[in-house]
Amino acid sequence: MIACKRNVYCLSTKFSCQLIFVASFMEISLAAEKLLTAPVTNSLLTGIIGSVIIIVLFRLLSARAKLKPSAKQNVSEIIIDSFLSLVESITQNRQKALEFLPLVLTFFIFILINNWLGLVPGVGSIGFHELKEGKEIFVPIFRSANADLNTTIALALIAVASIQYFGLKHLRLGYIKKFFDFSGFIPFFVGFLELISEFAKIISFSFRLFGNVFAGEVLLAVITSLVPIIAPVPFYGLEIFVGLIQALVFTMLSIVFMQVATQHH
Repeated sequence: MIACKRNVYCLSTKFSCQLIFVASFMEISLAAEKLLTAPVTNSLLTGIIGSVIIIVLFRLLSARAKLKPSAKQNVSEIIIDSFLSLVESITQNRQKALEFLPLVLTFFIFILINNWLGLVPGVGSIGFHELKEGKEIFVPIFRSANADLNTTIALALIAVASIQYFGLKHLRLGYIKKFFDFSGFIPFFVGFLELISEFAKIISFSFRLFGNVFAGEVLLAVITSLVPIIAPVPFYGLEIFVGLIQALVFTMLSIVFMQVATQHH
C-alpha cells in the first residue's frame, strides 16, 4: 500500500494513487460560478467574449467587401457558399436553404467559437479563491460557455422555436394538425407522440452539447493534473476535433428538423 498526500491511500501503483488524489481534491462544478458579487457567471463572460469576436470578425469582413474580392473575402465567401450547398443538399430547395442559412450558420459559428475558446490557455485555470460555506474553493474567471447547461438549453430553445416557426410558415394550420389530429384514435395517438418528441428535442439538443463539452473539460483537467507536460497535447487536438464535430452535429440536426417540419405527411 502506497501513501499519498493528505492521507489518501491506494492499493497498487503510483499512477492509481495520483488518480485517486485528483478525483478526491479536484473541484468539479456542474454549475457555472458567479464572479464575486457581480450577477455574471464565468461561462456568461466567456460567451460574451465569443459573441464580440464573432461580431467584430464579420463586421470587418462585411465592411471591406468589394466587387473585386480580397483573399480574406474569397475565403469567407467560399465558407458561406459551401455551407449553403450543404443546407441545399438536405432541403433540396434553394429557397428553403436561403431561409435556413442565417440561423444555422450562426449556430455553427457560435458553438464552434465557444467550444474552441474553452481550450485557450487560462480558461478554467486563471481565477481566484473564495470562501463558500466555510470552505475555500477555486473560482475560474473564464469557463467555456457550452460547458454551462444554461447556454445549451438557450440554444436548444431557439432551435426548437425556429423549427415550429418554419413549420407554421410553410404549412400554416396543417402543421398544427400534425399534433392534434382527431380523425381517429391512431392519428390522435401518433400526433401526441409527435408533440412529445418536439419537447424531447430540447433535452436532446442541450444535453448532447453540454455533455460532450463538459466531459472534454474534465478530461483535460484530469490529464493536466496527472501529467502537466506533453501528455495533454494529443487530448487538446482531440478536443479541437470534438468541438468542430459537436458544432456540426447541432447544426445538421437543426437543418434536418427544420426540413421535416416544412414537409407535408
